[in-house]
Amino acid sequence: MKRVLTYGTFDLLHNGHINILRRAKDLGDYLIVAVSTDEFNAIKDKKAYFTYEERKAMIESVRYVDLVIPEQTWEQKVDDIKRYHIDTVVMGDDWKGKFDYLKEYCEVIYLPRTEGISTTQIKEDLSDFLDS
Repeated sequence: MKRVLTYGTFDLLHNGHINILRRAKDLGDYLIVAVSTDEFNAIKDKKAYFTYEERKAMIESVRYVDLVIPEQTWEQKVDDIKRYHIDTVVMGDDWKGKFDYLKEYCEVIYLPRTEGISTTQIKEDLSDFLDS
């Protein structure tokens, strides 16, 4: 069985998230998604609209996802790879090169993001909408 792992905040779930999860699942048999906890988002200076538990529940409901785990630190990736016997780590291409150090443990693939959609863009559009 080929195991795939990806990481993300997955706030304001949108078709870009679904696309990367679908493409990640296409690379293996079992997809594990590490969702950033609220505490880790604070370390990253990132604010999510939905709590970790809400985002976890949404990702668990996506049919491509087999298991959701918490992402609590930047450093946990190697431990996750070993603990879950990961064959491939998948990240968005906006992270290209940043996780190449994981190639010592598994394959690393950077997938292109879905054009025209991002959580940041949704938040900006909503802000503009509410301000008008």
